[in-house]
Parts: sequence; structure tokens; C-alpha cells
Amino acid sequence: MILIADSGSTKTDWRLVVEGGEINSFETIGFNPYFITSESILTELIKSDLNEIKESVTEVYFYAAGCSSQKNRTAIQEPLNTFFCNSKVEVQHDMLAAARATCGKEKGIVGILGTGSNSCLYDGEKITENVRALGFILGDYGSGADIGKNFIKAFLANELADGIQDAFIEEYNLSTDDILEAIYKKAMPNRFLASFSLFVYENIDDPIIRQNVVSRFDLFFEKNICDYSDYEGQTLHLIGSIAFFYQDILSDVAQKYNMKIGKVIKQPIEELVKYHL
Repeated sequence: MILIADSGSTKTDWRLVVEGGEINSFETIGFNPYFITSESILTELIKSDLNEIKESVTEVYFYAAGCSSQKNRTAIQEPLNTFFCNSKVEVQHDMLAAARATCGKEKGIVGILGTGSNSCLYDGEKITENVRALGFILGDYGSGADIGKNFIKAFLANELADGIQDAFIEEYNLSTDDILEAIYKKAMPNRFLASFSLFVYENIDDPIIRQNVVSRFDLFFEKNICDYSDYEGQTLHLIGSIAFFYQDILSDVAQKYNMKIGKVIKQPIEELVKYHL
């Protein structure tokens, strides 16, 4: 049996392919090595539904955010090897998952816009160029965490329209201290910030909010896409919830950089199953 997984910072989608082509689905929390330890990964796996089928799995293909370095891939691989004791386990960066899901074996420029963001140049087999994402504090432009962070800054500075300020307070009931504690003291601050991207999307017709979002996508193109050779005139393929819900705005922004948006997939897992089969 083959097990394929796509892991972001928020959640992991798993697909188990059994004999006869039947596919079963599982879900766990995200296993980003920057935000979770190897010990915690093993604990999460043991308490998940995967515990019931682990000994029957023969191959595991695991794609995860934060796995661009060998050190981080090892941090994921070790608990997977322990848990799936009868399997061959392969751990790869989620950027390669995005490239395989959107381009298959064709070359292209690929981006991720989810909780975090990333991009690459793909030759149909491997990633040939990659602009470092740098995480939600130093980068992740255009991501859910970046959009949420920019929104929260505007909210705390009282820069939003009165109706938007009031609606946010009513919906979330968060004080300034609550927000600062979640960002600076609690676990997973990137997820906390990304959670506000839904409120932003629901209020995207507000001129200030829309312009703020456009500015984040502008930075995504300027910092992540324009560094690639011969990017002008190319098609950008995208993965992730932010890309999926904001694709109309992304199409408008892409035109400013003489590019167009191609395939947009909310979750790559189904296309990854096709790729591996």
C-alpha cells in the first residue's frame, strides 16, 4: 500500500492507495519542522487513525513545508521511519509537491500561497531555482500569515474603516494584549495570523482592505517571482487556499508583471496521487 502526504503549517492531507486502486483519506495537524519537534510528530501519528494501518504501508511519500534543508527533512523522516516501520519513506519539500501537482513532468514557474508562501523554477523533474521564503517574520509575502499580519497591524493602528474595525471586534473579541500574546508567546503564531485571512476575504470589497491585499501580492511577485530568469511572459501555476480564493486579484496583479496565472489548485494531494500512480 502506498501512502502519500502533503503537509503545510496548518494540516497534513494523507491518501492511502490500496490494491485495486481504492483511495482512503486521513488528516493530521501540519508537520512543519520549524514549528514541531520530531517527538511531537511521533505522538501525533500514534494518536491518529494512521496508527491502525501503519504496518500495512509499504511506501510513504511525504511532502512538507519547511523541508528545503537536509536537517529539516531528517527531523521529519526519523519519526516517520519509526512509525511506518515496514515502509520505504521519502521526505521532500512541499515546493516539489506543488511543482509535481501543477506541472507534472513539464517545466514551469510555480508558487505556493497558503499559510506561508514560496516559489520555484521547475524543469519537469527537479527544482532548478528557488527564492528563499524566509518565513512569516522575514518573508512569506502574499501568504495567509502575511495578509493576516498586515491586516492586524492596520487594525491595531486604527487605520481601517469604522465599520470594519467594529465588525472585527464583534467577531473575534480580541484585545490588544490577546493579539500580542498569541503572536509573541504562544505556539504557531503564523497560523494565528493566517486565520484572519478569512475575515479579510469576506471584506475584500472594502477599498483599504483590497489595497492592502494587492500590496502583499505585489511583494510576492517582486520578491519571489521577478528574480527568476525569463519570468516575463511566463505562466505562473499556484497551489494553496490563498491562491485559490484570491485568484481574481492575483490575475490582475500578474498582468502588471507581464505574466498570467495558469493552473490554480487549492490542495495538491489529489494531483500528487495521480503523479505517483
